Amino acid sequence: MGFCVGSVGWILSAVTTGLIQWRVWYVADTSVITSGVAWVGIWKVCFYSRLLVTSGNEWIFCQSMKTWELFVPPEICAAQVLMLAAVIAGVCGSSSAVYGLRNIYFGMEEQKPIRTAFNLAGALYLSSGVCSLVPLAWNIWSVACNHAIAFPPSFHMPSTPVKQEVGEGIGVGIISSALMLASGVVFLSYRFPVYPSQGMYIFKALHLIAP
Repeated sequence: MGFCVGSVGWILSAVTTGLIQWRVWYVADTSVITSGVAWVGIWKVCFYSRLLVTSGNEWIFCQSMKTWELFVPPEICAAQVLMLAAVIAGVCGSSSAVYGLRNIYFGMEEQKPIRTAFNLAGALYLSSGVCSLVPLAWNIWSVACNHAIAFPPSFHMPSTPVKQEVGEGIGVGIISSALMLASGVVFLSYRFPVYPSQGMYIFKALHLIAP
């Protein structure tokens, strides 16, 4: 179960990193932002505009944000760095878990390398969950306080929205963080029972993969 939960959590953290719907901005002026709604992610700002984009039915206009640009607020800079760290830690955690499970499957009798692999997987999964939870909570706070962002003129965005809401990206991120933390706890708390038959030993260890 721990490996499946961790893998799903890692996939969702990667999805969260790429989503633009972290913060939903509502603006009063619809002359440029046609729908009156803009999405602020950690890499891009996007909105529908019939004025700026005229290529067929695709009216979405996006501008990228770089970590080193001065207008980018600290919570978004932190999210860019920490979400990438979370994804990398998740990959490493899954690799360590696979190594430990592989040793069990092939009947390795020595428990120390398996326990080390599982402890490392648990620590990496926990690190991944914490790395993603910090920027998620920070951006939720910024939304609750309706914090402004001093966008440059090329973004065609007001510095302050009429109101802003938490987007789907943060919701997905919270789920991924919870799964990664749960998986980390499972791996760190696992203890190897002693069974007379190797088959039963393998069977009992398989609960780390699936219920």
